[in-house]
Amino acid sequence: MINLTINGKPVSVKKGTNIIDAAEQNGIKIPQLCYLKDLTPFAACRMCIVEIEGKKGVHTACSTLCREGMVVETETEQVVKYRKGILKLLMSNHPEDCLTCDAVGNCDLQELCYKYDVKAPFYIGRRSEFEIDDANPIMVRDLNKCIKCGKCVNVCDERQVTATYDFVDRGFDSVPTTAFNQPISKEICKMCGQCLEVCPTGALQNKQFIGHRPWELKKVRTTCAFCGVGCTLELNVKDDRIIGVTTVEDGAINRTQTCVKGRFGNEFVHSPERLTHPLIKENGEFREASWDEALGLVSERLKDIYEMHGSGALAGLASARTVNEDNFALQKLFRVVFGTNSVDHCARV
Repeated sequence: MINLTINGKPVSVKKGTNIIDAAEQNGIKIPQLCYLKDLTPFAACRMCIVEIEGKKGVHTACSTLCREGMVVETETEQVVKYRKGILKLLMSNHPEDCLTCDAVGNCDLQELCYKYDVKAPFYIGRRSEFEIDDANPIMVRDLNKCIKCGKCVNVCDERQVTATYDFVDRGFDSVPTTAFNQPISKEICKMCGQCLEVCPTGALQNKQFIGHRPWELKKVRTTCAFCGVGCTLELNVKDDRIIGVTTVEDGAINRTQTCVKGRFGNEFVHSPERLTHPLIKENGEFREASWDEALGLVSERLKDIYEMHGSGALAGLASARTVNEDNFALQKLFRVVFGTNSVDHCARV
């Protein structure tokens, strides 16, 4: 364990912990715009700068490891002055549409500007001009709102191992984008939405949430039912309808990750084609039935087929969207009662 002092508070952390994680573990929040836990520190935004006793200048808390006896200050007059300067530079090349931006309330840049009293662009100069990319079904990509934090690059490369994004050009013209600046599409992207989860501004927005203010949405924690992994999700609900899905940092299985189905495959819940009652087909037409009637019919048909054609005529297809106990009972029914090992399942329903 490493013992150090942060803002006058003695803390003890594991060896190899950086300052920003050490502070968070002890209830001290250091502002940042580019840091992603468990991924390689990018140290691009410089918002997490701190002062370390005995060392000149300021240091990024995300890329500096804790050392024995270190004394750290996170909100000195000099640090606050530098952070304000960084925010003023970012806002000098950022659209001023916060009142109508769909990321309002979920924008880390907005929150930090509020915290450090940065109300308007301070420097006047050239601004970025990019076309908005909304050709794909899941996201709107507006690089005019990009602050070059590198989160989308980092998460796509190290967590999803897709490398759809990377930085091109240099200096003012540098920007995280696709190869040859292609629109986001299924040919170059897995459409997982991981970049949407980590973007700190409105540069990458989930189309499901556009037109909905975050304070209008009620978050309901649940477990994804698409497969047996058991990812923790939050359903964002408005007027008893699921608007979209987000993940949570403390998800026991997945943390902030989930597959494309878990994140975007929720439209079936309110589909008018969704079955809400058992249906029995008679004379070429379906009619509603009770569960007792439907299960009784299935039982009789299975019994008749077994008696007429033997166990070779039967097979069981389990579902990954049911609990383990139900699947166990199904395979037991076919193996023990009907005497067949023709049991399969679809794990990617």
